[in-house]
Amino acid sequence: MTTDTPAPGDTINGGVALVRALELEGVDVVFGLPGGATLPIYDPILDSSMRHILVRHEQGAGHMAQGYAHATGRPGVALVTSGPGATNIVTPLCDAHIDSVPMVCITGQVPYAAIGTDAFQECDTTGITMAVTKHNFLVTDAADIPRIVHEAFHIATTGRPGPVLIDIPKDIVDQNNPRSAMQWYEAGDSDMELPGYRPAGAGDPEAVRAAAELIRDAVRPVLYVGGGILKARAAEVLREFAELTGIPVVTTLMARGAFPDSHELCLGMPGMHGNYTAVTALQQADLLVSLGARFDDRVTGRLDGFAPDAKIVHVDIDEAEIGKVRTVDVGVRGDAKLVLEALIECTREMGIESQAERGAWRSTLSGWQERYPMFYEQSQPGDLLKPQYVIEQLRDSNPADTIVASGVGQHQMYASQYWKFDYPYTWINSGGLGTMGFSIPAAIGAKVGMPDRRVWAIDGDGCFQMTAQELVTATVAKIPIKVALLNNGYLGMVRQWQELFYDERFSGVELGADVPNYVKWSEAMGCAAIRVDSPEEVAPAIAKANEINDRPVVVEFRTDPQENVFPMVPSGRTNSDVVVHPAQRGE
Repeated sequence: MTTDTPAPGDTINGGVALVRALELEGVDVVFGLPGGATLPIYDPILDSSMRHILVRHEQGAGHMAQGYAHATGRPGVALVTSGPGATNIVTPLCDAHIDSVPMVCITGQVPYAAIGTDAFQECDTTGITMAVTKHNFLVTDAADIPRIVHEAFHIATTGRPGPVLIDIPKDIVDQNNPRSAMQWYEAGDSDMELPGYRPAGAGDPEAVRAAAELIRDAVRPVLYVGGGILKARAAEVLREFAELTGIPVVTTLMARGAFPDSHELCLGMPGMHGNYTAVTALQQADLLVSLGARFDDRVTGRLDGFAPDAKIVHVDIDEAEIGKVRTVDVGVRGDAKLVLEALIECTREMGIESQAERGAWRSTLSGWQERYPMFYEQSQPGDLLKPQYVIEQLRDSNPADTIVASGVGQHQMYASQYWKFDYPYTWINSGGLGTMGFSIPAAIGAKVGMPDRRVWAIDGDGCFQMTAQELVTATVAKIPIKVALLNNGYLGMVRQWQELFYDERFSGVELGADVPNYVKWSEAMGCAAIRVDSPEEVAPAIAKANEINDRPVVVEFRTDPQENVFPMVPSGRTNSDVVVHPAQRGE
């Protein structure tokens, strides 16, 4: 049920006002873990329409909120207590901040008068989180709670999305509030106090026209698409623009699914472990049209050698990103969807639709795709599993709109490389921060937000050991995610670098494939569990996992620890130095 709406003139405490304000923002689920400072909030949650999911660690609450936001487009909400509760959620806040994920985090705080006295479970939450949130608030009056909640959701979801934190002292949520949440919301948005906050809308028409002129004159253009396209809900408009102009598209790690992998104009993922054609297309382009991307170092390689002959059109909702890394020829600050719509109109007016003189460029791209496809050597009888084969089997055994959440490392790259993403909002990962342990809680959040969709978490053994306890959350809360655990007994990506760049001096990377026993551990957490050792067992195990929908499932795939991720741009080198699989080099 919903918390009762106070009658005019009634008084309510800050905890009730907070819960009612969250309901009025449309919040249907909160991920959290209670503590002393949040008891006045947890009491009215019992009478709320919102579902509360009790996590086993506050980091899990943050990543679940992120997964929910990635999958639904709505802001995820996390609720944790003061002190260690707040510090435990700093990693998800930083992760969401870098990847522009809308999220509202509410933290308890010691009583207002005790702030600064080193009280029990006190920390300077707003100070600690200032650098990893889009904005944060310290509430000092219960009457301000409804307005601050509304401002937090507005900030988190407008402009460049991001996490917003509300820190509330315990005595403030205990305090009677003479102005009810409903009364405040009836007053409307005019009561928000956000001086200077003006999110961008459509881009400047002159800048859009200048961008269209560069597109008209380009012979080797590429659309360099980042996660901002997804945040702008602009996937359909992107496809329209690409088809109108005939310009090939690369989708960064954060943009997988923004443009269908099956489309003839799709070149796939660029970057350190992108495919050869996508990497080299950026490198040899004469025009890059960057849409919601930020020229991250994983994409550019050594910056002074990146796309040396390319002019740059940079479209971004955040003005601070334009020209931050690479000097631009035309910068367009604006919502990517609105800017693309304006570019489409301008392109049609100019009559600069798909040009015949780009035929040589398309032919070159096709030649690279044919010569350097994604490649790995299949397992021989008696060998350990190839992780790429596992991903292919997972891909082919699940619906095309399956939501995939990954951890960080080799398995993340294999998943992005070998899964085919034809739908937006089906790929959830930690891109900018690279947070190990992200996938299981993120998958739980995604499944909560999209309960009718199949959700697979693709994890490595290193990541699994960081946040596996959230499978207890999934079991108890009846959230039937599926986990593909690629167990190679190593911190695989670190091991790969030590093999290639540190003369095979392996230091601190061997986890051991047999301890813990992942099947027994998973079963102890209430999951169904399957171990797979050989290629012929892979497809049947996946089929069995897909039939189990009453609890989480963990499938442990014992994979080859010697397998490395290719292609690869070595650190400190330019994208022209991309290294393909040894077999494609004749080695």
